[in-house]
Amino acid sequence: MIVVCVAGATGWVGRAVAEGVLAAPDLELRSAVARTASGRDLGAVWGGERNGVPVTADVADALAGVDVLVEYTSHDAAKRHALTAVARGVNVVIGTSGLTAADFDEIDAAARTAGVGAVAAGNFSLTAAMAQAAALLVAPHLPQREIVDYASASKPDAPSGTARELAERLGSVSTQALDVPVARTSGHPEARGATIAGTQVHSVRLPSFVVSTEVVFALPEERLVIRHDAGATPTPYVAGTLLAVRAAPHNVGLVRGLDTLLFSESPKA
Repeated sequence: MIVVCVAGATGWVGRAVAEGVLAAPDLELRSAVARTASGRDLGAVWGGERNGVPVTADVADALAGVDVLVEYTSHDAAKRHALTAVARGVNVVIGTSGLTAADFDEIDAAARTAGVGAVAAGNFSLTAAMAQAAALLVAPHLPQREIVDYASASKPDAPSGTARELAERLGSVSTQALDVPVARTSGHPEARGATIAGTQVHSVRLPSFVVSTEVVFALPEERLVIRHDAGATPTPYVAGTLLAVRAAPHNVGLVRGLDTLLFSESPKA
């Protein structure tokens, strides 16, 4: 039995993940973290029957007896929560977007020092993982690409965790030279997007989008577009998150990307 704490258990994805943990026969939801519901029973917070899961305001108060912390809060708290858990010898699964490559390097180093595992993904959807894996296969052969990231008008961070992770992972397998460097673009160079690990990333924030990410590869006279679209519910993220929960205790250090976890032949140590 893997004992779990979910940080952000009253949020859109966090609640769905917590419900998934409760329903899984091999997992136990021991505690939850949500500042606005601190001191209450999680089931009652959800508006149903009490389920015996206490809610605390601080991750440090929720880790007793926990094997894995699942982090679905906000980008300004996620790294602190992860490092707190790692320092306590607790494995972590990070689904919160907005963290940088430097943040993940710090978490990786801390996890290795503590001898615990961490899994982080900009998107825990299985189909998003397949899209990222496909893009990584293509990139060495079609190095010219750009990423377009679509999300709701209310999303506070840009680019999305999915797009940031994709750009950074692509940068690790191939580099590209722009025909016209961004710095030499006339007019409004910022219209060329943000340069992340050598790839231009454009973020669109409009009503009706949830999270959609596409990478456009191109050669003269031809293009290849790999795109992932998320629906209006958090259901797609639950299975991948629970897969990561089950895998994290068998790794040491950080595994970045659900696709890495799915296609690795052995635990990372």
